[in-house]
Amino acid sequence: MLRSLIVDDEEPARSWLSRLLHSHQDIDIVGFAQDGPEAVEKIEEMRPDLLFLDIQLPGLTGFEVLQSVRHLAPFPLVIFATGYDQHALAAFEADALAYLLKPVEPERLSLVLDRARRLHSTFGEKEQESRRLLDVVGSSPFKLRKVICRRRDRFVLIPPEEILWFGIDGGIVRAHRATDTYWVNYQLNELEANLPPRLFFRARREALVNVDRIREVKPYFKGGYLLVMADAAATEIAVSERQVRLFRQLIPGI
Repeated sequence: MLRSLIVDDEEPARSWLSRLLHSHQDIDIVGFAQDGPEAVEKIEEMRPDLLFLDIQLPGLTGFEVLQSVRHLAPFPLVIFATGYDQHALAAFEADALAYLLKPVEPERLSLVLDRARRLHSTFGEKEQESRRLLDVVGSSPFKLRKVICRRRDRFVLIPPEEILWFGIDGGIVRAHRATDTYWVNYQLNELEANLPPRLFFRARREALVNVDRIREVKPYFKGGYLLVMADAAATEIAVSERQVRLFRQLIPGI
């Protein structure tokens, strides 16, 4: 059985796909999600084998959902269900990523499911497909509009501009706001690649800093700088030697 999760913000689309899937006896629908944050929660909770994922969702795009759960192992097989036209999906076809154009047609669904069954039964091919998918997601033009942050059992969507800096603490990436801290599943390299480049600066290997939330810049050892952040503790973050020149280019006059 392929344990399957359907993620779509439109109830008619969820119902139609569900009805089509019921004719495939080896597909077990374990749940539904209506928006990006709920999708992340359900994926982590249910660990589906197969994920039917809309691209345009409230809260987070489908690509942002996948970026938020990319740490999972094993990673689910993903089938995009989207209203985009054929031309917009040329990149998916080129990378052999499965998709369904809404409204979903039974014949196309059967073809995509045959491919999913084959991949699911072959570990090496499934792993290769997951890596290819995550590579496409990571290089996509979809930038993070919200950062999904966690504290205990809560998921919080935070606009990037509200986060003062991301830092590594005990191997965990944490997002720091002015008065609170959350942990995130993203790696700093992923955040650096998918957040506005003029807003966030990689001050050092362990810290990605919101330039607009720097309160003060202090001279530091060997011509370096200490960045004083605009939190209550006035946290100081040193710019590494290799990043000093980039920082001067980012903020002329320093």
